[in-house]
Amino acid sequence: MKHKLFLMAFLMLSAEAGAQQIHGTLRGKYEYQTAERQGRFQVRNARVNITGNISEAVAYKAEVDLCDEGKIKMLDAYTQVRPLKDSRLAFTIGQMRVPFTIDAHRSPHLQYFANRSFIAKQVGNVRDVGAKLGYTFNVGVPLTVEAGIFNGSGLTGQKDFWTSNINFSGKMRMDFPRGFSLTLSCQKTRPDDVSVMSYDIGAYWHARGWHVEGEYLYKHYAHGAFRGVHAVNSFVSYDFPVRHRLIKKITPLMRYDMMTDHSDGERKEQSDGTWALSVDDYARHRLTTGLTLSLEKPFISDIRLNFERYYYPHGGVAKTSEKDKIVVEFMTHF
Repeated sequence: MKHKLFLMAFLMLSAEAGAQQIHGTLRGKYEYQTAERQGRFQVRNARVNITGNISEAVAYKAEVDLCDEGKIKMLDAYTQVRPLKDSRLAFTIGQMRVPFTIDAHRSPHLQYFANRSFIAKQVGNVRDVGAKLGYTFNVGVPLTVEAGIFNGSGLTGQKDFWTSNINFSGKMRMDFPRGFSLTLSCQKTRPDDVSVMSYDIGAYWHARGWHVEGEYLYKHYAHGAFRGVHAVNSFVSYDFPVRHRLIKKITPLMRYDMMTDHSDGERKEQSDGTWALSVDDYARHRLTTGLTLSLEKPFISDIRLNFERYYYPHGGVAKTSEKDKIVVEFMTHF
């Protein structure tokens, strides 16, 4: 009943707001862990968002996921003001994905693989409440700069959250001719009593059916509270157009990503009764191979077939769902 009321309220909001666009993404999948010989069906996402323009200078977005691993989550809820006629300057306030990294910024329908990279899921995944300013320059090539300040309260801790500490994030993207793009970004967070600085550099080439991408992230914890974290995401894909009534494109792809021991920045009680940062995600390497069948335009209706091979060095402990697996996912975006 609670979920139904939430959905009804969201749809009524869209009607009252006169939403110009309503979009959604559905991802249903089956996973089979080869060593355990166990499988499961899962609805990974059931997202709905409404976007529109109040005027030429004011826009809005509200997005909710009705089934983010079985939970309802309010994701984006913001107003954007574009004071210049050419829309190069944008001020955004509300709840949003912070401007940081390449892969963590991809919406589920824009992902190349069924499961997100370690950068996008564990190391660089941040949504928060705050404000950001973005501007696009022309320096011979388009240069987009975004910078913002945020609470650090996350999506659910806003009500009684007050702080003298401000988190910040900044991102710069340069788009070069012939499909090359370079992104630099940094981010400061304070999940508990330790400040964490993250730095990210990534680049990709997207042309002639190819997409080749590499990204590196380094995470530093103040006062040596936890050793620095290194994370890498790299992949390549190639599109083969298909003249078929149902399948429009076939894309073989391969990814290598890794991360060292990672802490989410929140202290946990230790065996001796003290509180300190500890390993939340053990170091791991992963090789993913796959095939994507595009039933309509790219990133509109895809079938993603992936095999993930995990490697845990130094006796790392694998979480329940972080093991070798075969994944078959159906994604539909409307």
